[in-house]
Amino acid sequence: MKIFLKPQPAFLAFFVFATLGASALRAQNAPSQDTNQSQSSSSSTANNAGQTAAAAYAAGVNSVPDPRISPTSKPGALTLAQILDLARTKNPTILAAEQNLQAVQAQEIQAGVHQNFDFGVTGSNITLPAEGASNPYQYSLQVSRLFERGNKRKWRLEDARATTGQTRAQLEDSIRQTELTIKIAFTHMLIAKESLELAGASLKDFGHEVDIANDRFKAGDLGKLDFERLDLQLGDYESDESNDIITLRQASDQLQTLIGVESPTEDFDITGDIIPPNVTQTKDQLLQAALTNRPDYAAAHFGVAAADANARLAVANGTADPTLEGEYDRSGTYNSAGFSFNIPIRVFDRNQGNKATARFQADASRLTETAARYQVISDVDQAWVGYVQAKRLSDRYNSHYLDESHDVLSIAQYAFEHGGIALIDYLDALRDARSTTLNALNAYQQTWLAIHQLSAASASNLTP
Repeated sequence: MKIFLKPQPAFLAFFVFATLGASALRAQNAPSQDTNQSQSSSSSTANNAGQTAAAAYAAGVNSVPDPRISPTSKPGALTLAQILDLARTKNPTILAAEQNLQAVQAQEIQAGVHQNFDFGVTGSNITLPAEGASNPYQYSLQVSRLFERGNKRKWRLEDARATTGQTRAQLEDSIRQTELTIKIAFTHMLIAKESLELAGASLKDFGHEVDIANDRFKAGDLGKLDFERLDLQLGDYESDESNDIITLRQASDQLQTLIGVESPTEDFDITGDIIPPNVTQTKDQLLQAALTNRPDYAAAHFGVAAADANARLAVANGTADPTLEGEYDRSGTYNSAGFSFNIPIRVFDRNQGNKATARFQADASRLTETAARYQVISDVDQAWVGYVQAKRLSDRYNSHYLDESHDVLSIAQYAFEHGGIALIDYLDALRDARSTTLNALNAYQQTWLAIHQLSAASASNLTP
């Protein structure tokens, strides 16, 4: 059984340096001491030269584009803050919610109106000839009004105002959810831009490697199989670039749609940082901010107030409202006035069913508020765990894995171009570098998404 071990960076460096100094080591059996000293000096010089060349090559190689550098942007590219400002004024979902709030708020006017007066006119005998006092023309004018008891108008106003407060909180929650969607779309587009830029740079650099391999193949220094296997890797880089172009365009269209652009254009561009920032607040601070500022929790609180007002209104609606009427009559040449007073005798219908319904709805609204509170706490806890783990991994890539991957590929590339390692080892280093770069981008993206989720969960702005 044969066991193949992947070369480590230190081994690769040693192999390269040993290869470059091999010519000096061949002279170790020279006959004279002077010659040995001369050869020893030459060996040391060649070895130092090999180390210097490898170090210079590793420092200047550009085969691993750095995903930590933000992608280039067109003039006039929009930041996340500018995108959010545009969404607040142009996003159709937010605009529709604002119109709904105005419609609900108008109900406060209706809830506060007083009962109108009723006016009536009656006449009799007007089609018959007047025959003195025995058959005079008769006319009557009535004015009546219903008087509400039980503070019905007060409770209607409280119910309407609480409903308006609940609707306003729901609008703010709609804005919160829409902004979260926009932040996610912004992050997807920014990462897609970075991925496309890295894919283009990698394709260009690897194309240069294929050209070098082609020259070696033509010179007889590289076998046909090795060259063709290396050339086949170019297809993976071309596929990466093609897929990233599609991903970027789709992310751009999605983001433009969210900010109210009717027909997305290719000129649209954004700018932002790839490296996620640190969240300075503690978990307890974010939880307190969420309980204070979360609009969905506030909407549940207003729902309790509205349900209580509706319950009191149901009780008030069980009281009887009197109607007072004044009347003026003219019969022939005689004038008279009168009045009437009417009030329902609520023996059977005292609004019992509506009272019970309102009480149950009030109890349900309190349970809904409790559930909303539990959900806020859970959202913050889940978002915090997601952020901590994602940030830990992205920091690890940022401070360690990317640099290590660059070193490995730099040494492997130098060693392969100078005949120090086999093609399979170089291809392994290429795959590892591509995988590390993609994993780093994914770690940055997941951290940004976790920050946005934590911002939405705590109703706080955690992005600079």
